Amino acid sequence: MQSLEDIQTLSFQIILHAGNARSCAMEAISYAKDYNFTAARGKIEEAEQEFVQAHHVQTDLLQNEANGKKNEVTVILVHAQDHLMTALTVKELANEMITMYERIQQLEEKKS
Repeated sequence: MQSLEDIQTLSFQIILHAGNARSCAMEAISYAKDYNFTAARGKIEEAEQEFVQAHHVQTDLLQNEANGKKNEVTVILVHAQDHLMTALTVKELANEMITMYERIQQLEEKKS
C-alpha cells in the first residue's frame, strides 16, 4: 500500500494539472469569443498536454492497484478525480464553443 503522504502528493499533482487544463480551456473560450481561433486551438492543445500529465499520475495509481498495491481512498483523492473529470468536461465544452463561434463568425461574414 502506498503511504498516505504518497497518495496526497499524487492527488495534488492531479489537481494541479487538471486545474491548469481547465484554465487553458477557459482561456480558449475567451479567445474564441474574440474570433481568435488560432490562439483558442493553441490553448486547447495546452490543456491536452496538462491532461496527459494528470493521466500519467492517475494511470500510476490504477496500475499499482491492479498489481495488488492497495491505494487508500482519501477525500483529497476523490476531490482530485472530481477535479479531473470537471476539467475534461470544460475542455469538451470549450471545443464545442470554438466551433460555435467559428460558425457565428461565418454567418456574420455572410450577412455583411
